[in-house]
Order: sequence, then structure tokens, then C-alpha cells
Amino acid sequence: MKLTLRVWRQRNAAAEGAMSTYELDDVSSDMSFLEMLDVLNEQLILAGEDPVAFDHDCREGICGACSLVINGDAHGPERTTACQLHMRSFRDGDTIDVEPWRAAAFPVVKDLVVDRSAFDRIIQAGGYITAPTGAAPESHATPVPKPDADFAFEHAECIGCGACVAACPNGAAMLFTSAKVNHLNVLPQGAPERESRVLDMVAQMDEEGFGGCTLTGECATACPKGIPLVSITSMNKEWLRATRRAGKR
Repeated sequence: MKLTLRVWRQRNAAAEGAMSTYELDDVSSDMSFLEMLDVLNEQLILAGEDPVAFDHDCREGICGACSLVINGDAHGPERTTACQLHMRSFRDGDTIDVEPWRAAAFPVVKDLVVDRSAFDRIIQAGGYITAPTGAAPESHATPVPKPDADFAFEHAECIGCGACVAACPNGAAMLFTSAKVNHLNVLPQGAPERESRVLDMVAQMDEEGFGGCTLTGECATACPKGIPLVSITSMNKEWLRATRRAGKR
């Protein structure tokens, strides 16, 4: 395929950015989107130009590092991560726009790379359990009902890629935060911090400058791991419960 790429170039967070246009020939439909960007960078390096900076790691749809907005969609036209998106999703002669996540809480580092450490600080605020020292307990020592285990596992699938924030018109991080809260709050191991977890994580989310949630649903649509929109309402219930219990103390 022959493609025209319009890629966002920005030297750093303080500099002004702009779209730059590049032409690519002989792009295989079997390439992943990131492999196509590798080919572009090889072309730029051979021409003595600065390669495009983009974030990536495992390239297996697990780590969530490949944060790209492709033709206006977080991770592109398929419900998957950008590293698992293949060029057969595009056609010969297409023009493809490639941009970074757009959110105040995700400042641009360079080109397509953004700083998502706000997510790390949200997890640090409450995404843990009280872990006793000593040998690990037997796996069946604390029985967990099957519906609770399924609910926890569904939310544990969140890879923290940030597509929910990039897709949200408000730049909200509610789907990410709710996945981390619900994953632990439904399990008996997470019970000791149940109230403090949701209060602290939501407070940290607000402090990071994410937008407010209006339940537009774009976050769940863009999530490559299928975290459901009902996750947000579940966290809201947890937050109200914790707020009421804190007010009675």
C-alpha cells in the first residue's frame, strides 16, 4: 500500500506542535501499526531527520504503552491496542492522522509520547491491599464466590493504557479508576481498605486534573479490554457508601 501519514510532531511539552506529512510506499497489510511507524522512522533516519517518538514496549497488547490516536480514535479503528492493529485495517491511498493522547493530565513528552504518571499516582493512593509478611497463604484459604471472582477478574484486565481518557470528551479517568477500585473492593483481601481506597483514589484522580464524568460512554467503547461502563456506577456506589460511613464516625 501507499499511504500518506500526518503525524503530530512536538519537541517537548513547552513547544508548539504541528502535523507533519510523510509518504510511505510498499506498506504490507500484514504489518502492525507500530511496525509501519518503524519503517517511517528508518526512512527519516536515512534522510538525516529526527525520527518520530512514540511509546511502546511489549507489542503484545498487554502493557498498554502504545498510546496513539489514529484518525481520531484511541488505538485506531479496531477495538484493540495500537500494537495489535494491523495495516489491513486501512486501504491503499489512505491518509492517516496520528496524534498523542489529548488530556490536560497527560502532558506531551515528545511527539506522540505523553506522561501518564498520573495513573501511577492514582494507584499509589489506594490500589493495594494489606499484605501480611511471611509465607503466601494457600490459594483456597479464603473462599471467593464465583460471581465476585468473575467481577474482579473483569476489572483486573485493565492495562492502564489511557484510551478511556483520550476518548472521553471531558478527559475523565473514571473508567480507569473504577476498574482499579472495583478489582480490589469486591474481594475479601481488599476489605480492610474498602472505604479508604475509593475515597483516596477518587481524590487523587481529581487532584491530577482529569475532567468530570458525564457518562457519555466513549471510554467503554474505546477500551481495548472491554471494561464495562457499569464499572463507573459501581464505583460511585462504593464512594457514596464510604462517604456515609466516614460521616458517621
